[in-house]
Amino acid sequence: MHTRYELHCHLDGSVRQGTVAELAADQGVRLEGPVENLVVAPPVCANLMDYLTRIDAVLEVLQTPDSLRRVARELVEDWALDRVGYGEVRFAPQLHGRAGATMDEAVRAVAEGLAEGRAATGVRTGLLLCCLRQQSPEVSEQVVDTALRNRTLVAGVDLAGDESRAGAPHRPAFDTAHAAGLPVTIHAGEAAGPESVWEALDVLGAARIGHGVRAAADPALVARLRAERIPLELCPVSSVQTGAVPSLAEHPADRLLAAGLAVTISTDARTTSATTVEREFTELGRQFGWAAEHERRCQDNARAVIFAASAPAPPTAAAPRDR
Repeated sequence: MHTRYELHCHLDGSVRQGTVAELAADQGVRLEGPVENLVVAPPVCANLMDYLTRIDAVLEVLQTPDSLRRVARELVEDWALDRVGYGEVRFAPQLHGRAGATMDEAVRAVAEGLAEGRAATGVRTGLLLCCLRQQSPEVSEQVVDTALRNRTLVAGVDLAGDESRAGAPHRPAFDTAHAAGLPVTIHAGEAAGPESVWEALDVLGAARIGHGVRAAADPALVARLRAERIPLELCPVSSVQTGAVPSLAEHPADRLLAAGLAVTISTDARTTSATTVEREFTELGRQFGWAAEHERRCQDNARAVIFAASAPAPPTAAAPRDR
């Protein structure tokens, strides 16, 4: 029975190893070593950007609509095996144009693959587009414009990438999203501290926070997240790998859930982190004694804030200051 919800899953971090190898062979792409070594991150990386280098080889083989369609379909199949009944996948369409594909073509290809997967498995899906902090604000505006041109296919937008860079320069893109009623989630509080979460809420108007583990260090921020029911898209295994938390024992998921925050659990990148939603909850069970009741609470939290057009509207964040 498909009972789980996954809200935070990157497409380019969730491509099967065998598919990377097959696509590389078909496309004449030379891989610089065994696939596993290239696309699976070690238990602990130097930092977030080191973790993200495991995406490089995958991007090499995801430059055609056919390859994007295939990996999107396979992700839905993998969700079904993981008892995920609704999954949101996010990707940056601007990274898939090296062979000439437009952002619209990339979006349509992923959407077609998701539809094929839905037809085969019954898993419902949502598609999010990522702007990237390390790219220019103009590119972010193009991404949001692409989302709006494909509004029937796209459920929301995100800001991801290098958290050492401020999100504020990308505000015009997210102002456009808000004006059009397009839901927004923002990566924050992973590589950067609580101040990045404040920025995500007050400058970018985030309805959800991607990761957000470092919010736990700021009692005022925790109180706000609880009071406004701002969901946290926690990904415990990857947060240890990226150094967002020193160890699973120090991950704040348990105390944040106990404190009444809207905690949700996802994988982040199924291949990069060699994980599943099943594994995430198993690890939390081993570390904190989580049982079925803890998972049910997280699933209830996730179900209430999905971005799919047919879903209940997500909770509204406080009005951004100085808008």
